[in-house]
Amino acid sequence: MATKIPPIIKPAELATLMQQKKVVIIDARVGPQVKETYAASHLAGARFVDIETELARPKKEPAQGGRHPLPYLEQFAQLLQRLGISPDSHVVVYDDKNGANAAARFWWMLRAIGHQAVQVLDGGYQAAITAGIPTYSGEEVPATTSIYPVKEWLLPTVDIHQVEKAVQDSDFLVIDVRDAERYRGEKEPIDLIAGHIPGAVNIPFSKNLDSNGFFLKPDELKHTYKQALENRNAKQVIVHCGSGITACHTLLAMDHAGMEIPGLYVGSWGEWSRTDRPIATGAKP
Repeated sequence: MATKIPPIIKPAELATLMQQKKVVIIDARVGPQVKETYAASHLAGARFVDIETELARPKKEPAQGGRHPLPYLEQFAQLLQRLGISPDSHVVVYDDKNGANAAARFWWMLRAIGHQAVQVLDGGYQAAITAGIPTYSGEEVPATTSIYPVKEWLLPTVDIHQVEKAVQDSDFLVIDVRDAERYRGEKEPIDLIAGHIPGAVNIPFSKNLDSNGFFLKPDELKHTYKQALENRNAKQVIVHCGSGITACHTLLAMDHAGMEIPGLYVGSWGEWSRTDRPIATGAKP
């Protein structure tokens, strides 16, 4: 495996890598007709990945694993082969949501199989355009590679039963990274019921970014999360969101801050809110 590198890369740094032709770029944008959007314009050389069908294994019933459960390891290995990613690849992934959508999820998934040389583009697609990184249209055909050797998810994940126990134990901290309005139960644009897991604290993922949409400096992020964690270690911390996607943005931020990566509750609110478990509203006392 390649040596671990900083998890965030600036557009200027990516431009240098592209000149050296030593990078695999992944376009992880989402939205209506996203494949058409990608085909119309993407960063030069970028290969498209679909959050709905490739970075998740949706089930008919989100009450069993949430809206974006992880794909089977065999499926992920096949995806990496299609993308031309091998264990020695340097991967840079971007989206158009400052890493808060599929970019951070793809970063987490690669790190979770032991791949260290993967970075998220700071500022995303628009920052790259502003920096003058060239774009192409049409499809990108990666070089053929052998299937990626994948054995297990190495980063910690937790299930709904572990979360249920954790919120009743003061030694643990459950962090909800959704917007404050969703956490308080004032609105819920996606899931069926508004509110939050009783006992969870709210640290919106947007607090990881400055006013221009770039990640805060590592020391600033470390200060925020060290305060929230108090004396807890990563094994005592669980991070979740609505469907296990934007939670990865906070895991990315904590890694950027030089902290150990906590557990990811993949099922997140999409699962919890559909299982007749207790639901809280309002701000946490």
